[in-house]
Amino acid sequence: MVAPTPVSLRDQQHPMIRTLADRIETTWQQYLDLSPYHLPEDLGYIEGRLEGERLTIENQCYQTPQFRKLHLELARVGKNLDILHCVMFPRPEYSLPMFGCDLVGGRGQISAAIIDLSPVAATLPAGYIAALEALPAQPFAEERDLPGWGTIFSPYCRFIRPSSPEEEGLFVDLIVNYLTLHCQQALATPAILAQRAQVMAGQRHYCEQQQQNDKTRRVLEKAFGAAWAERYMTTVLFDLPEL
Repeated sequence: MVAPTPVSLRDQQHPMIRTLADRIETTWQQYLDLSPYHLPEDLGYIEGRLEGERLTIENQCYQTPQFRKLHLELARVGKNLDILHCVMFPRPEYSLPMFGCDLVGGRGQISAAIIDLSPVAATLPAGYIAALEALPAQPFAEERDLPGWGTIFSPYCRFIRPSSPEEEGLFVDLIVNYLTLHCQQALATPAILAQRAQVMAGQRHYCEQQQQNDKTRRVLEKAFGAAWAERYMTTVLFDLPEL
């Protein structure tokens, strides 16, 4: 069991981000056999300036027998922008979807909250579909439109703007339900070496689509320059290791 590194940044962030970060780590610890995943030394904790404001990024990464990288990123720009970003990258011998969630907020309000289990094949595995269909329907007041590059997402993707602290809590619960399901399915899924090329092709497509997120890239380029932003996008956020 690997205990999470104490993170001071989350204590300054929106309560929904703080709560979700804690619950993601607790769920990982409960279900998975975690060991450290080592990022390049200069990319674990990052400080910079964005339009006169302090920009801070903290990354935590683990690996498990089923996942080559579990990545939890927390970021803050001044007191005006809070971000949580989490992606789980399965090892190529496990035909599992991509778990991804993001929270974006500022000035005390979460403006965007998204969760999905994105298939790396044509559809989600049958076990996932059955479990997701069994979850109680959860309506939210303001559903948001997916970005143009969001063709990678499943029919079970939820993208909202929470309208109240109650909705924030309900959406955190929903994310943890998806995460728990994902961990349980991963533990029950056998490794099949013959699937490696197909799985990696699916992960590659997922990462290439995510790298088209212009908002993320623009923020990083403004703070650190285009070359650094490209390295961070392809090394930390959405890396594409070769087989």
